[in-house]
Amino acid sequence: MLVQETPRIAWGLTGSGHYLRESLEIIETLPDVDLFVTRAAAEVLGMYGIPLKSLRERMRVFQDHTASSVPVGFLYSGHYHTLIIGPATSNTVAKCVAGISDTLVTNLYAQAGKCRIPSIVFACDCEPTVITEAPGQTVTLYPRPIDLENTERLKRFPYTQVAESIEALKSAIDQRMTCLSTSSS
Repeated sequence: MLVQETPRIAWGLTGSGHYLRESLEIIETLPDVDLFVTRAAAEVLGMYGIPLKSLRERMRVFQDHTASSVPVGFLYSGHYHTLIIGPATSNTVAKCVAGISDTLVTNLYAQAGKCRIPSIVFACDCEPTVITEAPGQTVTLYPRPIDLENTERLKRFPYTQVAESIEALKSAIDQRMTCLSTSSS
């Protein structure tokens, strides 16, 4: 008899360091999370002194090594109940808005939408001024108007919730987990 595994959370990391450590802390508190790491995310993790090997010791990690993003196929079989992308770069947000799925995470987002799997996206560029951690320093950034527009556009996508702060991300995840514990959606 085939045993159905409990659906899990697919969490996509992009090439952003904005609240990266805090996002990883949230991941550590959640049950049944698989991490999907783009090539840019793998580079950024190293820049922030976070070894990918240490993440692999605590959870399943899929890296962006194939042109067709093979691990995306798990979405088709009910393996995941939620996709979380965070932190999401303005590049990732723009690709999601434009329907471009040329990285592991943007492909996950496209396929999650096609499978009607809810997504939570923690967008980095959602305010005119962003103060964030960079390797070895704190920097002030000024997202371009197009970055802010794309974040607003993404909010209108079906099955997508955009979080604009670490607190909003935590709240969105709590709401999703509560929904899952009281229903089958």
